[in-house]
Parts: sequence; C-alpha cells; structure tokens
Amino acid sequence: MAVDPVNDHAVIAGGGQGGLYRSADGGAAWTQVQRGNAAVLSIAYSTFNPTVVLAGTRGAGALMSTDGGVKWSAVAGLEGRDVRAFGFARTMIVAGTDHGVYSSDTGATWTSLGLTTSGIDAIAVAAVNPPVRIVAGGDSGPSGTVPLWTSADAGATWTALKPAISGSIVTKIAAGPLPPNGTIRPLVLGTNTGLFLSQDNGTTFTSLSSGALLPSTDYTQVGFTAAHFDRFYVASDGGGGESGGIWATGDSGQHFSSLRPPLQAVTALAVSGDEQPILYVATFRPSDHAVFLWSYHDTGGTPQQPLGVTPTASGVRPHSPQPSGFDLFKWLSSAQAPYIALGVIALAVVVLAVVSQLRSRRR
Repeated sequence: MAVDPVNDHAVIAGGGQGGLYRSADGGAAWTQVQRGNAAVLSIAYSTFNPTVVLAGTRGAGALMSTDGGVKWSAVAGLEGRDVRAFGFARTMIVAGTDHGVYSSDTGATWTSLGLTTSGIDAIAVAAVNPPVRIVAGGDSGPSGTVPLWTSADAGATWTALKPAISGSIVTKIAAGPLPPNGTIRPLVLGTNTGLFLSQDNGTTFTSLSSGALLPSTDYTQVGFTAAHFDRFYVASDGGGGESGGIWATGDSGQHFSSLRPPLQAVTALAVSGDEQPILYVATFRPSDHAVFLWSYHDTGGTPQQPLGVTPTASGVRPHSPQPSGFDLFKWLSSAQAPYIALGVIALAVVVLAVVSQLRSRRR
C-alpha cells in the first residue's frame, strides 16, 4: 500500500493476485484502477511530485501513473523484471529488481545502474541532491556477508558495505528526514532476523531488536513521519511465527510502543505525511489466508487494541450488523480503539471465482 504524501485520504493498494485499487476517502470506498495477473510487490508515490505513482510487479515490470493513481500505463525498460522497491531523488528515480538496480529521470523509461547479478529487495536514497547517494540491499550477494551496497555517485559505481549486522536478506531500507542542522539522513534497515539503525550512511549500524524492546524477527515495513527524523514505525509479519506486529518510536529507537494490531502478521504499512499521521495497515491470517485492511490514527496517546474486535471475513466486528451488498469497507470504531477496519477486497475476488466455477459446471 501507499498513501499520497500531501493527501492522507488518497490510498493505493495492490493485490497478491494482481491489480491495483484506489481510495480517495481513506478507504471508505475503493475503485479498481488497473487489472493484472502479476502480483504487486511495491507501490510508491514520488516524494517530489505526488501526481507520479509507481507500482512494481512480480515478473511483469512496473506501471506508472501521472495523475495520482487514476490511470496507469506500463513503463519501458523493466519488462519481465520483478520490481521490488523504489526510491526518489530530486533528479532521478531508482528501482530495486531481481536483476540489480535501475534508474529513470521521469519514471517512464528505465536503464540499468548495475548490480545485475544480485536480487535487490530494498533501496533508499540517502542524499536526494547531487551527488545522489543510494543504499541498496538484497537477497543475494558476496558469500558470508549481508547483501548491502552503497553508491555516492548516483549509481555510477557501487561499494559493498560490510556492517556487523545479523541476517542474510535485506528486507527493507528507509531513509528519514534530515535532522535539524544535520547533513546525514538516518537509515533504518530490516533483515530477516532484526532491525538496525545507521546514522553514518550505512557504514555502521546499531541493533534496535537485540534487547527487550523488539523481537528478533523479519522487518519488512518501515515508515518515517514526514517532519521528524527520530519518529518512525516498523512492522513485521513474524516470519510465519508469532512475533509479528507494529511498533512506533519517537526517539530514534531508544524506546518502542506496540500498536497492538488485531492480527500479528502485518504485510503492508503506509504512513501519511501528517503531524499526527494515519497508518494504513494490511494484516494476514495464516489459518485461512484472509487479508484485512485497517487504519490507525496516531494521536500520540497510549495505543490500545480495539476492544471486542475479532476480524471476520468482512472485517467487521462480530456483534456489528453484516454490511449489505458489496459495502465491505465500513470503519471499525471504538472509543478505546485506534484501529478502524477498512475492509477486504479479497472477499469480492473469492465470490467472483465461485460464481465463475458454478457457471462452468452448468455448461
């Protein structure tokens, strides 16, 4: 999922079975804006031009919108690629793929920047003005080291980083805002075993998950607030275990608070640009593979799980009336509850599949 950096109610979600959906009202209603059979792996609004949105797929390249996500078209140069992550500088856009790093001036046409023998899962722009600094991490690299590289010349040359961090796969890299009077952006990096923070462009990292604050698990989602270098959110699906969730920090990871999602396996997270941001969250239920969308308005208070809420196939509280028709995006609300259910697109897909199967049997 991704949320417009200047409009916290414009949200785009991508499906594991393909297709893009857009909401203009914070999830109360959704419109399918792009069909497709390839799983959506990444969605990103341009930091510097929010009308530009990019979506990466598994094996089918990338799509681009120039009107905030209403209309989409395929880009050139990424055909057949798994496009897993995007990063934005003032003069260029970068993408992490299964065949290295690619770059584009506008997002419409892409060329390779190298690292072609590595699968790049995560990418971040640490310096947005020339000379552009890029940090990229992946699932394959030099034997015995975490696959992590940096470029201080907009991708012309790459240097392998060898920080003392755990893990074999870099699952996420996020660059935060510049600190006041600072020149280096903080980098938060997730691996398949932990979470780490760098304040020197990736040369060294401090573990944020080695103590009692966070579990040592895979961290695939990181989102900074727009104006605070020390305030960010992290999420994990738990790696198939019971250690997933969402956590918030306001002091660069010295302390974390659990946001206690109704389901622990968090598979997507998007943070709006407000001072008190809205977090859009996707959760996954392993028992039946059901997907649920939620939102959390962080007002700075003590986070609590919604009282009496058990997610169902429609994403409504068990004691609430079942919504009629296809109105599956009712808000969950409670005086104590920060989470509001946005609903599930998946149910409509299942219904259509059943109808199609019944029709084929009748023939």
